Amino acid sequence: MLERIIVIGCPGAGKSTLARRLRDETGLPLYYLDMIWHKPDQTTVSRDEFDNRLREIVSGDKWIVDGNYGRTLEMRFQFCDTVFLLDLPADECLTAAESRIGKPREDLPWLETEFDEEFRQWILNFSRNELPAVYRLIDRYRGEKDIYIFYSRDDIERYLEKTFGRQPVV
Repeated sequence: MLERIIVIGCPGAGKSTLARRLRDETGLPLYYLDMIWHKPDQTTVSRDEFDNRLREIVSGDKWIVDGNYGRTLEMRFQFCDTVFLLDLPADECLTAAESRIGKPREDLPWLETEFDEEFRQWILNFSRNELPAVYRLIDRYRGEKDIYIFYSRDDIERYLEKTFGRQPVV
């Protein structure tokens, strides 16, 4: 249906890139969870403020929400019609996350200047610590939601080309 979309997966897998491409193809408004949670001074909003803003977004008719935030994943699954999970290898995610250091991004309210060791470890542990809960939700909602799981960047490109009929912009 592509009206209420969540894009989830390991940091560095390409969630924000896919979300932007979906936005550009569909015209749906795009919301980055990192932009809702983080302030430009690298502090965060309260959980209540974050949850209220997210609830307001997912109560709308059309949207794309990019990000993990496992604590709120169930809520997003309840409201979405389409799930995109990027389940790429950790080494690819690490390389991509590291390559964006020092580059401005529309999905983060500050410029990353170093590759934080804690963040690196979170990426390495993502498949063990985060993915099992994601797959449990996918199993629970299978048949109710359109679910796409990508294991490579080529899988993503093939989906976009098949769905929107265009060659990727490099």
